[in-house]
Amino acid sequence: MTLQVVNSPFDQKQTEILNQLLPTLTDAQKNWLAGYLAASQANASQAAPAPEQTATQPVATRTATILYGSETGNSQELAEKLSGQLKSIQRDVTISCMDDYKPKKLKEAEDLFIVTATHGEGDPPDNAIQFHEFLHGRKAPKLDNVNFAVLSLGDESYEHFCQTGKDFDKRLEELGATRIHPRVDCDVDYEELAEEWFAGVLDYMKQENESGANATVTEPTPAEQPIYSKSNPYTAEVLDNIKLSGQGSNKETRHIEIALDGSNLSYEPGDCLAIYPKNDPTLVQQIINEFKWNPEQTIPINKQGEIRSVQEALTSIFEITRLTKGLLEKAAAHFENEKLTKLLAEPEQVKSYIDGRDLFDLIIDYPPAPFEPSLLMQILRKIPARQYSISSSYKANEDEVHLTIATVRYNTHGRDRNGVCSGEIADRIKPGDQLNVYVHKNPNFKFPFDEETPVIMVGPGTGVAPFRGYIEEREELELKGKTWLFFGDQHFRSDFLYQVDWQNWLNKGFLSKMDVAFSRDTEEKVYVQHRMKENAQQLYEWLEAGAYFFVCGDEKRMAKDVHEALLAIVSEQGKLSQEQATEYINKLKQEKRYQRDVY
Repeated sequence: MTLQVVNSPFDQKQTEILNQLLPTLTDAQKNWLAGYLAASQANASQAAPAPEQTATQPVATRTATILYGSETGNSQELAEKLSGQLKSIQRDVTISCMDDYKPKKLKEAEDLFIVTATHGEGDPPDNAIQFHEFLHGRKAPKLDNVNFAVLSLGDESYEHFCQTGKDFDKRLEELGATRIHPRVDCDVDYEELAEEWFAGVLDYMKQENESGANATVTEPTPAEQPIYSKSNPYTAEVLDNIKLSGQGSNKETRHIEIALDGSNLSYEPGDCLAIYPKNDPTLVQQIINEFKWNPEQTIPINKQGEIRSVQEALTSIFEITRLTKGLLEKAAAHFENEKLTKLLAEPEQVKSYIDGRDLFDLIIDYPPAPFEPSLLMQILRKIPARQYSISSSYKANEDEVHLTIATVRYNTHGRDRNGVCSGEIADRIKPGDQLNVYVHKNPNFKFPFDEETPVIMVGPGTGVAPFRGYIEEREELELKGKTWLFFGDQHFRSDFLYQVDWQNWLNKGFLSKMDVAFSRDTEEKVYVQHRMKENAQQLYEWLEAGAYFFVCGDEKRMAKDVHEALLAIVSEQGKLSQEQATEYINKLKQEKRYQRDVY
């Protein structure tokens, strides 16, 4: 802020003094000074009246800073929505992924909004790790002049539900920031709670906004075509359902092709298709029989008063295959079962009990008192959509989308069980049937499209899906260049997914290098991380030449093993210490050259 001498009531010396003083003042000091001058002016009998402020003169407002930590894009989407709403009431907004935000700027923030997911067992998302570490470290600044609110996304089926949001909320308070709206913890069905949080934040900001009289939320322009989304899925026809795994495989992997014509849906390599599955009709019938309910009785399914039959509610609306601590607590309030109440007093026993059990197990093991089906809404959460990496290119298949799905089958507590969505697709979905779907954008898994940038892809099992879509799109764009795929599975003969496609792309030059590992074909198990180490020198040379490194697949074992292998390769080939190698990989992440889609 610099005063200009031209047309100024101050002389040159006064202007110099003011220009030295003003940049050093805090907002509080500026406000006090303005009040002091106003009071002095009011008390001065000879003071000349100040010119009236015109209605069009802008009023200074505090800047809103929105930071998001996102693994799959939900938090980013919500952060961008909040940004739009704040701008609609004339607020200046800065929005940023936590990785891209300079932590030292935090002490300059005024109204701070955190929207974050929690990854796995209570960990921050990849793009929030460094900010999380900074905020909880010794270099974190005092935030006495900062207002804040936190929106936290998670999955109640995990023990450390919404932990990252809870961490940020607690730490900001410890650093002296003022909470302007309570933290909200959202389960996978997050829209309704997020909207309530938005409304609370906006109410506060409107009150704080001195130009609130002129700040009105603009109505969205009506869309000419339906917009299909999480809250309004598209009913799509299944074109094909092919078993990919061959005879003798220990796995069942399927290739699904789904029609999108007329949906106005599009996608990019790295995006996901989300499917709202239906529960197994056998399990639904077992629950209805055990409760002795009338399947045609109608019950409410949400706060808006929508109703469905018991049969449809248990089939299509409510999750019945997974228990959570929260579900047990809600059930105990209605079941009137002393054994269940005692179980909840033992956290470790609760954790053990819910593992691998479902609603039918619960009502068998802890029979409830007479229980009205209308109470289901108070106990059960909605069926969450299942997200699958898209294994096709939109440019090559504008009217369809392909998925690669491993069928989940297992036996626990004396019963055979299937994955809700993968089991439905494997056992009950035929070509011509329909699925409710929407495209889920994944801004944290984006590929380069040029012939100069090397690309390394690690995708064992169904983790290879997004790489099939990527190479298919490169073929459509006629892009060659350096692309290297590491693929692994159990057996070459039965589990080499899309083998013909890879061989064709290798022959045509759209895929330049491929290394495979089939762990059960040799006496000593060989995995993708072993192939990486065998090619350590070349892999490091690619990284030094600017390569992007992508990983997709199992988080618990594969992704951790691949990360450790990458760390070892960088340390060995670059002759770096462990700490220096870690810094090298962190820089890859910051540059978006190390990206993961793990689950």
